[in-house]
Amino acid sequence: MSILFSGARKLDADGQVDDFWMLVDGDTIVATGVGAGPSATTSVDVGGHWLTPGFIDLHSHGAGGHSYDGDAAEIRAGVAVHHAHGTTRTIISLVANPLERLETSLRIIAELVETEPLILGSHLEGPYLSPGQPGAHNPAFLREPQPAELDRLLDAAHGTLRQLTLAPELPNAFDLIDVLVENEVVVAVGHTEADFATARRAFDAGARLLTHVFNAMPGIHHRAPGPVIAAFEDARVVLELVLDGHHVHPDVAALVFRSAPGRVALVTDAMAATDSLDGEYLLGSVAVTVRDGLAMLTGGGTIAGSTLTQDVALRMAISQAAVTPSHAVAALTSTPARVLGMSHRLGLLAPGYVADAVILDGDWRVDQVWADGALLA
Repeated sequence: MSILFSGARKLDADGQVDDFWMLVDGDTIVATGVGAGPSATTSVDVGGHWLTPGFIDLHSHGAGGHSYDGDAAEIRAGVAVHHAHGTTRTIISLVANPLERLETSLRIIAELVETEPLILGSHLEGPYLSPGQPGAHNPAFLREPQPAELDRLLDAAHGTLRQLTLAPELPNAFDLIDVLVENEVVVAVGHTEADFATARRAFDAGARLLTHVFNAMPGIHHRAPGPVIAAFEDARVVLELVLDGHHVHPDVAALVFRSAPGRVALVTDAMAATDSLDGEYLLGSVAVTVRDGLAMLTGGGTIAGSTLTQDVALRMAISQAAVTPSHAVAALTSTPARVLGMSHRLGLLAPGYVADAVILDGDWRVDQVWADGALLA
């Protein structure tokens, strides 16, 4: 069945095109242009609204009361909540847990990937994190990197582990980076106390991502530039940014976009309370209290993930951080696709790309979400 989207204001990393049409056949975009467009089985009049690629979230832990540490049904339910906010493709992130539980979670996600093409794979945010920068991870489950353990985790993931966050200053960390790069797993520097030189060495070794820039890592000091400056200076590195008004001030977010043009990925780091009620939750084994949408460790002063969705991050980028719309959209689409090595199929509205698209009104609020040529929300 073919679908013609017409009358759109197309916006992606290649820029804006008005009176845009897009022809979809099955799950693929087959042609684009300006004006009336060809005939198709079904027509969608975008009505002059924005048409962007589907959003890609590299880092998310749940939504709608559902945690990605749970079973397959819990993961599906959480992912569906994010679909309604424009996220068409999701990496399932796991917090630090005992090794056996992580293996179980990785197997569940691997099985989901076989039947759910909108789930791209898994992200191990733990357990190889600095004890000095645990964030919302249970310190009891943090471990020093061990190559034999990594082999077990890779085996459990059956080729679906897409990203692993580690602190490069830990013993054996660079041995793990070598193995991960060899297995085409994206290595992220995060939850770290690494100095500038260590972070730069990790990027030279093959790390290509900085987990939630500024959070759970040293900040910028005029005599100790740290991992953020190392990432700014390395054109190979993409920086995750949680833009919810809490994790990073909008003016600092604007600095990130200016300092790393084309290398910012807007992620949610969302936990189960996203698009749900305030109250008490668990993030892995850690108790979290959510008040007015802000998730904090219960009884502590540490932010514990977020209740962010990617459409809100888009609006924040444009309205609060003064990011140009095309750059903000790229941070949700083409940039995460590139770091995953999927930029040949995801992240643009162009022939040969998957038919993932979001229709947004003039206030950047989601109207419709399409994935693989089918209406999701």
